[in-house]
Amino acid sequence: MDIPVTTLSQSVLLFALCAAVVWFAGARLAYLMDTLADRYHLAKSLVGLLVLSLATSLPEVATTLTAALQQARDLVLNNLFGGIALQTAILAMSDFWARGAITNYPRKANHALEATLLVLLLAIALIICNLGETFVFGGVGLGSVFIAVTYAGAIWMLRRYDDSSDWVPVDLPDPDPLPFPAPTGLGARSNAALIWQSIAACLAILIFGLLLVLFAERIATQSGLGTSFIGVTLLAGATSLPELTTSITAVRIGAYTMAISNIFGSNLIMLVLVFPADILFRAGPILQETSKTVTLALSFGIAVTAIYLIGLIVRRKPKVGTIGLDSVLVLITFAGSLLAYYYVR
Repeated sequence: MDIPVTTLSQSVLLFALCAAVVWFAGARLAYLMDTLADRYHLAKSLVGLLVLSLATSLPEVATTLTAALQQARDLVLNNLFGGIALQTAILAMSDFWARGAITNYPRKANHALEATLLVLLLAIALIICNLGETFVFGGVGLGSVFIAVTYAGAIWMLRRYDDSSDWVPVDLPDPDPLPFPAPTGLGARSNAALIWQSIAACLAILIFGLLLVLFAERIATQSGLGTSFIGVTLLAGATSLPELTTSITAVRIGAYTMAISNIFGSNLIMLVLVFPADILFRAGPILQETSKTVTLALSFGIAVTAIYLIGLIVRRKPKVGTIGLDSVLVLITFAGSLLAYYYVR
């Protein structure tokens, strides 16, 4: 995008304006997806995993592929892997709007399976980063291919398991939390109108999300902070803003399973994007000779996902104020990750 040169203060202001548009579009999209799920009798966890997560990941997709074309390995990997812990922390923040711990609400094991498969993919990526790419074909590492194949298998397994009821949790909370009022007139709209509004919201998220990334990079340059640190903090935060607004909105209307699947699904997409990025990155396998920040980001991604996996399994858990202990631990871990990134920058 050819954007005129701005001062640091102007970049911050434009960043805030783009963030406001993305926030509104993301909130609207959550309402629309919730309504469409009811209209078409779809499981909200499935809508969150396959539709909402992809829509909110559009800025990450565009940013990652653009950075790969520019041969910016560190920017690609730090943005992708740094966003995993951040997006999980977003789920923890949305717990403030839930009635009780958010991980108490899922009634099927598919969310625990999502978390388990996410940990598996993160562990595979971490192993590849530490071992290096041994087999390379056309400049693409076998490791990134294996991650893509594993991701496809994970989605296939989650789709098949969605209708399964062979594992039932106990100590379930009230299934009908008090909903947050939906936008006026949304229920009276036709299915076609809802779909077109959803497409418009996705386009707004993509366009203004990319502008967010552009101004985040400009702020990074103008403020003099390091590329690696900015990649796992400000840039990852900019591209994760759609997940923040959609998750909070989903929780406020009681669509807890859609919020959880939105975050876990987005994190799975972050990992599979390594494969197309590897194809576009022509200086060798993209997972070769990675920085310490990348391996740290993967490790913290495993940690926060494992915490929520425990929370999904342990139904009756302590609360700290109004949120679950697992969400508190995720936020503490994420804060620790920021300190670690700054230390190794």
